[in-house]
Amino acid sequence: MADVKPKTSLGIWALGPMVTRFVPGGYQPEHAGESTADKVRRAVSGLGDLMDDYEFHYPQELSEENLDEVRAALDGRGIYAIATGTHLNPRYGKGGLSSPDDGVRAEALAEALAAADFAGSIGAQMILWPGVEGYNYPFQTPYREAWARFVDGVGEIATRCSQQGIRLFLEHKNSEPAMKILMRNIGMTLHVIHTLRARGITNVQVNMDWQHLLMNGESLGEYAAMLAAQGLLGHQHANSGWGTFDDDNMVGATAFMETVELALELRRAGYGANGERLGFDLYPYTEDAVAAVARSVHQWDFIWEVAGRIDDAALREAQLAKDAVRAYELVYAALGA
Repeated sequence: MADVKPKTSLGIWALGPMVTRFVPGGYQPEHAGESTADKVRRAVSGLGDLMDDYEFHYPQELSEENLDEVRAALDGRGIYAIATGTHLNPRYGKGGLSSPDDGVRAEALAEALAAADFAGSIGAQMILWPGVEGYNYPFQTPYREAWARFVDGVGEIATRCSQQGIRLFLEHKNSEPAMKILMRNIGMTLHVIHTLRARGITNVQVNMDWQHLLMNGESLGEYAAMLAAQGLLGHQHANSGWGTFDDDNMVGATAFMETVELALELRRAGYGANGERLGFDLYPYTEDAVAAVARSVHQWDFIWEVAGRIDDAALREAQLAKDAVRAYELVYAALGA
């Protein structure tokens, strides 16, 4: 197994005021007035070398207007990924790329293309999480047209990313803010990717948000292995949760064994050897954000080391025999049992 531990990145949204629909001012309102640069300074000061790079939504968190200020606050750290911010704009509450309103769709597409240009100009990759592309009720949406508009829009964005020399990472989720997001599971994500491949667009990969998979009952390790086999394992958003909501809890707090298996499969795939990042996507509602991120990094480091201690040759032998008892004997031996 490969022993190249992936470098780290952090979504700066982990350091916000922690708003919810029940507490719209946030559980940590003292951070409501912070600029992106302020959040970055707080993260860099508290995390230091635990974090290699950072991730931002465009244009809400990072844009041409505050780039210099944020770069100064990063103090030499990199900007690994730019994510679309369509879900943060009430204009797109009923869809952006998939909107049946030509004007709304044109605005959403223009913003995403601008994000691709911006990401390319600073050497960052691009993440597309289509949280508003969906519907809330049966009978609300013209499904065929919505899907066609969505896939065509993703294709245009991916083409712009390719022109900029960067990759586009697609991130699926089953619900929130749209109650039924179009691209809500790994199968629908692969449908988009393979449709675009048939059109000659090949720079689209998957961003695995761990809690989004857990919410669907999807297997972290299985899907990492499957995506890696197809050259589609683009990025990771690391977190955990109870599996019923997008908790974005600390890594390893729950789903521990599933996370260990994922680490094993990432090692087997050589994830990190080509510059891939382990991106922390956390939302510490009531915890100190910097402390929660640091704890996630330390717990991930432990999980990564445990996966490296598993006798992989013996495990493969057990797996080829479908011997779960032997497999767990090896896993628990790596845990010190």
